Amino acid sequence: MQALTLPSRVRIPRRTEVGAGELNAARVLAIGAVIAYNWWVVVLFVPGLMPSVNGFFSDLEADGRPHAALMSGADLVAGLLMLAALFLRGPLADGGRRREWRWMVVFAAAGAVGGHYTYACSEGLSATCRRLEWHLQLPVHHYVHMVSGIVEFAALTTAAGIAMRRTRGDGTAWARAYSGLVTVLAVGYPLLALAYLTDRLGTLVEPIFFVAFSVMLLAEVFEPVGRRVPAPSWAERVAARGAGSATP
Repeated sequence: MQALTLPSRVRIPRRTEVGAGELNAARVLAIGAVIAYNWWVVVLFVPGLMPSVNGFFSDLEADGRPHAALMSGADLVAGLLMLAALFLRGPLADGGRRREWRWMVVFAAAGAVGGHYTYACSEGLSATCRRLEWHLQLPVHHYVHMVSGIVEFAALTTAAGIAMRRTRGDGTAWARAYSGLVTVLAVGYPLLALAYLTDRLGTLVEPIFFVAFSVMLLAEVFEPVGRRVPAPSWAERVAARGAGSATP
């Protein structure tokens, strides 16, 4: 594997095919990554762990919060598993290379960084923390987590847009999945901005992105290396037979 630099300079592995063993391993790792990435589901079944529906799940990973190390560790593991799955699967598709693959790598790397460097305090649950944050009075690792989160969202959104354009007109399940993801993100971002600016209902809005990001990763890893050409319609088959019979 070539080393990673900037998103636009991520070097693509020089492979011309992906073996069945690599594909199976990548898919197993991707499923494990999605399970670790969605640790927030457990929070819904533990009374008192999320003290308010106005907070974000990242607030639970802040220093001093109950089980913070376990949650941040899950994010770190998820990011590392995503990276492994993406590199095993590679960017190949339909005889070419998927340009969104490098952005998915950046997304996974940012997620791992965010899991390692957590919030110093719960900004979504504490007005004092938010004030200190805006005045740059918190430890560096707090801002590293913030930046990694921004990169994570931006990279996956870019990847989803590129994947949608790449598969537009294919008529495949993958094309519909990528198009649906872009639609969900277009609706979700205004809701996320509203939740962040008003400090309300972040716990209800954030899962939209956890699910969408998970679907994007699974689609990227499970998409066949060579997509099948859609079967011809009945009218196309009749026209082909007519052309064949008319040929001397």
